[in-house]
Amino acid sequence: MSTSTENNPARAAEIFERVVSEARGHGVGEIEVSVDSETQALTRFANNAIHQNVAERSTVVSVRPVIGGRTARAATNRVDRDSIRRVVEEAIALTRLSEADAGLLPLAEPAVKQSPPVERWHQPTACATPDERARAVAEAIGVVESHSQTGAGIYSTDETDFALFNTRGVAAVHRETMARFSITAMDADSSGWAKASGCRLTDFDPVKLAGSAAAKAARSRSPREVPPGRYTAILEPAAVLDLVGQMFGDFSATALEDSRGFLNDRVGAKLFGDNITIHDDVFDPLQSGAPFDGEGVPRRRLTLVERGVVRQIAYCRQAAARAGVEPTGHGFSLPNEYGEAPVNIVIAGGGSSVEEMIASTGRGILVTRLWYIREVDPYDKIFTGMTRDGTFLVEDGRVTAGLRNFRFNQGLIEMLSNVEAISAPVRASGEETFDMVVPAMLVRDFNFTEVTRF
Repeated sequence: MSTSTENNPARAAEIFERVVSEARGHGVGEIEVSVDSETQALTRFANNAIHQNVAERSTVVSVRPVIGGRTARAATNRVDRDSIRRVVEEAIALTRLSEADAGLLPLAEPAVKQSPPVERWHQPTACATPDERARAVAEAIGVVESHSQTGAGIYSTDETDFALFNTRGVAAVHRETMARFSITAMDADSSGWAKASGCRLTDFDPVKLAGSAAAKAARSRSPREVPPGRYTAILEPAAVLDLVGQMFGDFSATALEDSRGFLNDRVGAKLFGDNITIHDDVFDPLQSGAPFDGEGVPRRRLTLVERGVVRQIAYCRQAAARAGVEPTGHGFSLPNEYGEAPVNIVIAGGGSSVEEMIASTGRGILVTRLWYIREVDPYDKIFTGMTRDGTFLVEDGRVTAGLRNFRFNQGLIEMLSNVEAISAPVRASGEETFDMVVPAMLVRDFNFTEVTRF
């Protein structure tokens, strides 16, 4: 299923030269071009049977000229000469119609110090076949069926080649593969869930994930109802990801300038517990993504939080120029409204395991995952949402029952000040935010506000 990726960088460079030639014919010399080639393959299953296998190959060429303090972008998914000519003409026309931006910078120059390479393309993942995915799904379904449950989920394998060029000499190329497996095991009155992702097929085992989901569904049969209130909560990594992941868009210089986050007047302040240290690190071996940003600027490793103290934020080129600092390589493709954000979150871990957290808890609630999360207070970073697919009562150091799901209303500043134990970090996948490297956490006084109807 793999594309012929060996020639893709050369093909992308050829497309760039064609775009530049067309643009110069219109008197435009400042231009940025990205070429994104992707193969996506997905096997979907429900009711213990595969019901869909789809695959798509696409190439998107995106063109951004800079003309007299103006910029705009146009894109096409065709790479023939006529289509390239049309997208260049459209991008130039849109740019000339745009408002001038006094803060717009010239195109990025090549970095003096380039990022070290990251190896995230793997042949077996790129070449995974429908039969391979189907066999893995069949084995996973067999695990769920052995528990008299019904399984549903997806198994996908993707391959991406991304290249970004500009007329000032930037030439940034990244290749990556990605595999994802997600399964929900459904019993008569309970459910369990597991999900994982990685650049290699061998980064996870679909059968083990199915076993985990099935065990959660079986263990939470005939769920009990306990009153809402503040409990010790043991949040598995997916639950930590879904909730804590909501705050990182605020670690942005542009967000601070716009006063649209919770860090105004708080950079340098101690907000969280001593055991909370968070980095943005594209080079972490469990991470994914390109080592450069939307303008081709190399990404730097940031210490966002150090022992509870907010230390660094992300800067795109424009925000860095306004602040008189160096950009950190976290800018989004221009034009955009958001500026920048860290996207390779790594939360430092500790020495506890989930099992040890359970054993140390007299009475608490074990949470597999969260969903339907919405912000209540942007400055105190309070969120509401619900538990899902495996919520358990812990009594006297052991799991004693499945529970009806809860709605919660919880501030992240308070939560990350109340963390009493942390596990080793893992690459976690959820539904509410992008994948991160996070630990499980034991949190005191987590605020469960009501029992839900489902």
